[in-house]
Amino acid sequence: MPETGGAPHQIVVVGGGAGGLELATRLGDRFARRDRAAVTLVDRARTHVWKPLLHKVAAGTMDPGEHELDYFAQAHWHRFRYQPGTMVGLDRAARRVLLAPLHDDEGREVVPARALAYDTLVIAVGSQTNDFGTPGAAEHAISLDSPAQALRFQARLLNACLRADLEPAPPAPGTLGIAIIGAGATGVELSAELHKVVRVLVAYGFRRIDPERDVRITIIEAAPRLLPALPERLARATGRLLDRLGVEVLTGERVVAVSDHGVRTASGREVPAALVVWAAGVKAPEFLKGLDGLETNRLNQLVVGPTLQTSRDPAVFALGDCAACAWPGKDGNVPPRAQAAHQQASFLVRALKQRLAGRPLPAWRYRDFGSLVSLGRYSAVGSLMDSITRGSWMIEGTFARLMYVSLYKMHETALHGPVRVLLDTLARALGRRGEPQVKLH
Repeated sequence: MPETGGAPHQIVVVGGGAGGLELATRLGDRFARRDRAAVTLVDRARTHVWKPLLHKVAAGTMDPGEHELDYFAQAHWHRFRYQPGTMVGLDRAARRVLLAPLHDDEGREVVPARALAYDTLVIAVGSQTNDFGTPGAAEHAISLDSPAQALRFQARLLNACLRADLEPAPPAPGTLGIAIIGAGATGVELSAELHKVVRVLVAYGFRRIDPERDVRITIIEAAPRLLPALPERLARATGRLLDRLGVEVLTGERVVAVSDHGVRTASGREVPAALVVWAAGVKAPEFLKGLDGLETNRLNQLVVGPTLQTSRDPAVFALGDCAACAWPGKDGNVPPRAQAAHQQASFLVRALKQRLAGRPLPAWRYRDFGSLVSLGRYSAVGSLMDSITRGSWMIEGTFARLMYVSLYKMHETALHGPVRVLLDTLARALGRRGEPQVKLH
């Protein structure tokens, strides 16, 4: 759609996760200041926290208040408009995004249902945990899809420790059992953070808790090994590290029920647990299924082509976890990773420039730069892709930890620029020196 001399081209980005927020920020910087396009970001939350860090929020080793970004402020700084809201429908004929009413914390309606007009729509609503309808999962397990859920788990962890510490009798062995369903990156990283946190809590006054006796962390995975989506040698190295930490890993065990006292697997195994985290499987939000005739797959992802345009409407794009994009030369689609969303956002900045000029859009190709898994202060492991040999090489320890931290810094740099990221990093480092090592409230 070429530029005209009339009203600016209306670009609406729905979803303020890693990809959506980076895209809105860069589009605002590039187009809005010249009135070439009006950019609007829609998200139900008021602030953004990088999703790969939510396991640290859940463990209490990171205060989200120190890392959250205010959408209104970001919009002001980068010349796009932010609208709080939840997308519930789409009118493709009229090119309107349908938003649900906005309510306050007490249930009162703040803004009625409304619609946003668009010329180009980018859907970047991410993914959510898929519990596969397992009985009891919705009631008794906590997922880590949002900061609110992560803080809910952290509060439960503190309360469980407080209850065990203040009981008249010493806690029974395994009283503080924690079951993590899913041995992907989130489950593995959370287990390492929790191993550290319980020991820090003892130092801060929970002295009747014996971490070795009372705390049992168990990862349960239906696949035959840890980190099933990552290289096997990476999984083996991670398994050795977890074994040294005393984290029990059960593979080949599919969870069939969750209760308030633990989980049961298909083999009949009972895993006692006071706390259960569901970190297995992802799917796109339900409202995408059959969204005004757009094509979706069994995980509710929008089917897109090489240009990231949806298969049935060239005015609607999708990126990130909610997009089903074929991976040429591989079986299946591009994996739902932060690096894919980042690459897609960068691509769409260029592609939408072409669209505004009325020129054909280029094709996007995913570049796999490898995988990294952090085990908190203990270590990190990863594999980096070699573009020359088309192979990969293994990294571990301090170098891997630095590479892992750099991923978040790259995300921050895309949003704020290098100078502000450097200053913010120094300020956080200085501020942490006078703060407890874990969040205690």
